[in-house]
Amino acid sequence: MGGPAEGDAGLGVGAVAQRLGVAPSTLRTWDRRYGIGPSGRSPGGHRRYTSADLARLEIMQRRILAGAPPGEAARVALGAPPGTPPPPRAHGAGGNRVPVTAPGRDERQAAAVRGLARAAMALDRPAMTDLVRTALRRDGVVRAWDGLIVPVLAGIGRKHAAAGDCVEVEHLLSTVLLGSLAETAPPGRPLNARPVLLACAPEEQHSLPVHALAAALAEAGVDALVLGARVPPTALAAAIRKAGPNAVFVWSQTAETGDPAWLAALPAARPPYRLLVGGPGWAHDRLPANAAPVSALAEAVTRLTSPLGAL
Repeated sequence: MGGPAEGDAGLGVGAVAQRLGVAPSTLRTWDRRYGIGPSGRSPGGHRRYTSADLARLEIMQRRILAGAPPGEAARVALGAPPGTPPPPRAHGAGGNRVPVTAPGRDERQAAAVRGLARAAMALDRPAMTDLVRTALRRDGVVRAWDGLIVPVLAGIGRKHAAAGDCVEVEHLLSTVLLGSLAETAPPGRPLNARPVLLACAPEEQHSLPVHALAAALAEAGVDALVLGARVPPTALAAAIRKAGPNAVFVWSQTAETGDPAWLAALPAARPPYRLLVGGPGWAHDRLPANAAPVSALAEAVTRLTSPLGAL
């Protein structure tokens, strides 16, 4: 009586979070800190978001993405008349919208991509962490990487190439991704008796794909040693001699780090190891005969886990 119509008060925090592309924890924080929460009630007495609440949240979200502090954005949203439509979205590479696409993805995946992009642009670390952890837990490393993480990183890269900004966005998102991937526990009883070595090419600083591969391998029960970014050839050679790996994977992101001449000088071992290379930086026409290129995370996992009898 006198409150919102029952049919207008039917959305819980999870449904609103999915619709807006933010984490449920972000909505709860906005409610707790700024008083911009659900005003409706379900027949059972649970708080529910009305269409007017959604409009206010969208206004707040747009203000944040335009650079306003959350408190100021909330004040503007709460002062707007109920039902006021949100400002139009920015298009193209300008503004604060990351140009992401989600071809072939279902609506859940597409919503997650949009949500992570928005959280990244707002430097909302808790929301980014929640979205990435949820995807890793629900879909596994390979699907989360291909369906969520790569599209958002690619969108940020396109925006940086067009406008020269978003460096801080990429750095914070990478930090969140590294932390979340590191939470994948190594296998207690690995399937491989000899480890896999994962390294970046000399002077290659883009190590995130290597950490994603390590997490995907751990998920598959394979033990891997991550040497990280900018691994000198002498250091990789020493690791091969000490660890006696069954496989070595080397990543190159840029053409500046993709000269494969040094790979031929890596030491032989008994028993022999497989040498795989990944990343768009490699000059494939000059790879040594024993270096096999892989083009995707799933392919790298398959090559490094099968046949298990050869590990």
